[in-house]
Amino acid sequence: MRLAGPFRIVALVITVGLTWILVTILLGGPGGGFPRIQQLFTSPESSVTAEPRARKYKCGLPQPCPEEHLAFRMVSGAANVIGPKICLEDKMLMSSVKDNVGRGLNIALVNGVSGELIEARAFDMWAGDVNDLLKFIRPLHEGTLVFVASYDDPATKMNEETRKLFSELGSRNAKELAFRDSWVFVGAKGVLNKSPFEQHVKNSKHTNKYEGWPEALEMEGCIPRRSIAG
Repeated sequence: MRLAGPFRIVALVITVGLTWILVTILLGGPGGGFPRIQQLFTSPESSVTAEPRARKYKCGLPQPCPEEHLAFRMVSGAANVIGPKICLEDKMLMSSVKDNVGRGLNIALVNGVSGELIEARAFDMWAGDVNDLLKFIRPLHEGTLVFVASYDDPATKMNEETRKLFSELGSRNAKELAFRDSWVFVGAKGVLNKSPFEQHVKNSKHTNKYEGWPEALEMEGCIPRRSIAG
């Protein structure tokens, strides 16, 4: 029984020694910081160097636009639930968050030289007055850029003059636009050729993504600025 005391002291010394050795190993020695501890709590996946995130440029474009070009990205409305978006040079011109979009045609007029927004309005093409739209697009100045994104129904109230005016702005599809089609388009007053910036999906029960509506359209690109002389 008298030996119990010395045995306890020896056991305590051994325990302290082993603890010190273990701590020294985990800490990686003097000045080693905590690399060993970090290794214990680091999974193999996280130890691999993470892939750098792809850089995004103006309006979320994957690449920057050339000099004297305007970066844009636009999305048509999804069914009658999610409103459209029009972004130009990293500025949101129209969106549900800005509370300036609506059923029908959402149109932003932009100065083709400076890239500044002139005016943005939504026109109800189901129950609205088409004359409001005509008054908006008839008096455009030469070189004005016209951004158009549909939402729900873009065409019920369209008449021949409306389709003709959009065609003169460079649209290929305005003449055949119909009830609940999806449409995004960028044109300009005074263009000589058809615009390369246009997408159109017909409303068809055989191909519609949503019940009663086709898929939403997304379009992005770089538009050359108009010269002051032009």
